[in-house]
Formats: sequence, C-alpha cells, structure tokens
Amino acid sequence: MPGVEVTWAARSGADGTQAVDLARPGALEAAARVTGAEAIASLAGTVTARDHVTLAEEAARAAEALDLPLFLPSSAAVYGGGAALAEDAPLPDPATLAPYGSMKQAMEAAMAGRPRVTCLRIGNVAGADAILGGWRPGFELDTFPDGRTPRRAYLTAGDLARVLAGLAQAAQTRALPPVLNVARPGTEEMGALLDAAGLAWRPRPAPPGALEEVSLDTAALAGILGPERALPEATPEGLLAHLGSLRTLTS
Repeated sequence: MPGVEVTWAARSGADGTQAVDLARPGALEAAARVTGAEAIASLAGTVTARDHVTLAEEAARAAEALDLPLFLPSSAAVYGGGAALAEDAPLPDPATLAPYGSMKQAMEAAMAGRPRVTCLRIGNVAGADAILGGWRPGFELDTFPDGRTPRRAYLTAGDLARVLAGLAQAAQTRALPPVLNVARPGTEEMGALLDAAGLAWRPRPAPPGALEEVSLDTAALAGILGPERALPEATPEGLLAHLGSLRTLTS
C-alpha cells in the first residue's frame, strides 16, 4: 500500500530479513526502535500453545515499551464453526476445538486487557491452506449429504498485507478493537476452489462433527478500512489470481 514501509524481521535473517530472536526479552523492542516502527505485526507462531503465548507476550512488551499498536495473528478457528460469526460471539470451550483453535484462544486470553493489541481472527489464506496448499494427487475432500463441500471464509496473502497496512495507518488516529475478523466477505466451497484451480479431488463422506461452514462477519473490518480499502467479495477466480502459475501448488 502506498505510504507504508515494511521492515521484515525473522528468526534466521534469511532472504534479506533482519535476524531477531523473537523470544529473547528486548530483542523485538530493539529492532522496532532501530527501524523507527510505527506499528508491530508479530506473525510468528509455533506448535504449542505455551510458545504462542510466549511470543505474543514478548511482542506486547515491545509494543508497550514503544507505545505502538500491535497486531497478532489469531484465527477463525477460535469460533469452531458457524455462519456470519461476529467478534462478540461467545467462544466455545477450547477443549472442544481442534488444537490450533485452542492455541489461538489461549493467545487471545493472554492478551486480554493489554493496551493497543488487536488479535486478528484470520480466515483461510488461499495457497497457505490445507486445500490449495495441501493438495496432492488423490486428494479427498469431505462432502456432506447435500453434496456440498466445506464452506470457509477466505482471503489472499496480498489481502492480509493490505489489511495490516490499513490497520497500522488507522491506529495512528483511533483506537482499534481487541479482536477483529479478517477475511473477504462471503465464503467459498473448498471443492469449488479446487475445481477452479484445475486440481482433481474425490469426495468422501464427511465424518461426524465435520464443520460445514465457518463464515465471518467482516463489517467491523470494512468500517475501519473504508470503502477504498475494503476487501472484495470472495470468488474462486479472485482468490486464485494472486497465486500466479498454479504449477507451484503441485510441486
């Protein structure tokens, strides 16, 4: 987005990024101070709930020390399933969720009440999801009795970057909510995405408890970004366009 300069930090410093030990006290604060950051987006995560919380708490300490807004990646998985889920919807018992949703709930709970922290409940990112990103020959997809495949809220990696830039700019002049849904309006069927990508799949009966729909109410996000920056409706063509050559999906 014009007018936004991004400095990337990573644990390894590979590919031109700035090397930062994200879990070491003070490391992220020092990196943000050197670059003159106006906001921090900490997208780091690991496989355990404890480490998700540790990384989020270190990012929050850095943001508080510099009085900066902080954006942390949560997930639509914290809701379990449902349609048009709004940020104020009651969350299910974490014990009933898949491990990823439980981890993100734990992170959100640890951040509750921290100043200038917004946890982003992100939908499926096309290409980094289990469908487009996880496709392999012989891929099978849950199919429900009505013939439909799972419906999910989606966005692209470019959408996420656009949202982060827009929120960073908005945070300079207004307080942002502690949690915010992030996705394109609407949902897409997973089978339709695979079909649009030309990736063959076989239906399999959905097991008991399989989630038919996870869709997000994104009115709050749209209100913050404004009409010029709001994300477009989810369509298979729009979600696939940013991926370029689909050969990378099968490599």
